[in-house]
Amino acid sequence: MLYRMSAARAAFRAASSSNASTAIRAAIPGSVFKAQLTSSARLPARLTSTPTLALAVRKPVTTALVRHASTVPQKGDPAHGIEEEDPDMMAGVKSDVKVIKETFTLDEVPREALYFGLAGVVPYLLTSANTCFLAWEINNNAVTGSGYVLSGETASFLLHLTEPLQVGYGAVILSFLGAIHWGLEWAGYGGKHGFRRYATGCIAPAVAWPTLLLPVEHALITQFLAFTFLYYNDARAASRGYAPHWYGMYRFVLTFVVGASIVATLIGRERISQNESEEHTLTDKIQALLYLRKKEIEEAKQRAEEKEAALE
Repeated sequence: MLYRMSAARAAFRAASSSNASTAIRAAIPGSVFKAQLTSSARLPARLTSTPTLALAVRKPVTTALVRHASTVPQKGDPAHGIEEEDPDMMAGVKSDVKVIKETFTLDEVPREALYFGLAGVVPYLLTSANTCFLAWEINNNAVTGSGYVLSGETASFLLHLTEPLQVGYGAVILSFLGAIHWGLEWAGYGGKHGFRRYATGCIAPAVAWPTLLLPVEHALITQFLAFTFLYYNDARAASRGYAPHWYGMYRFVLTFVVGASIVATLIGRERISQNESEEHTLTDKIQALLYLRKKEIEEAKQRAEEKEAALE
């Protein structure tokens, strides 16, 4: 009996000692962790001033991860086996082309106005191309003695026939562009502006029609300046709300075609050889008109004298 009781006590003591050892083992990590934090907090400032050392003391696992990440090749590194992608050199050009396309779009222009406007520049393109061709033929006749298609006399005759057509058509178009402002004023578009808008409509024909009396080169240069001034005025009117917002870009495209045609005509005429007879100046034309008027007066006086003599 005593033996059994002693054995039971020994077993109980052994179980108690095992529970204590388990509790001690469970308590060891927490105490060690607390001791580590306490010791790191008590380190001198000269040791913890270095970021790497402080990181190593406080967070050893994080330090190992940082070291591992710094040694692993990154994407794009030649050691990683993947080359860096070349930048798209055409991206900037494509962006600029897109901006230009959006800027010069005429989608908001009414279809009727666009079609009639483009049809209105066709005579300029035709007369300009015809002038360049005839000037080339005249120059060939002067240099080589014969033309490719036309003779020198025929080309010169057709050139002098084309000149008043282009200048006269330019005067008509300038007058039409001035009259648009009268229509806007009558419609009250952007408010009533009175004298200023009416004056703008009158300046265009006042400048355009006297160019018919000028030499062709001077007339074309004057009309070119008039078209440029009217475009500037129309663009300002559109930006201020005095005209439709699309009118400025619409006028720019048409004015660009007209201006290019005038410049091509001037270049073509410049290519004419110096052997071609020079054009009559404004003074020559006025003197010719005065001479014709004088001849008419003299002929009328002579007929009157002959009539009186017949009656006697």
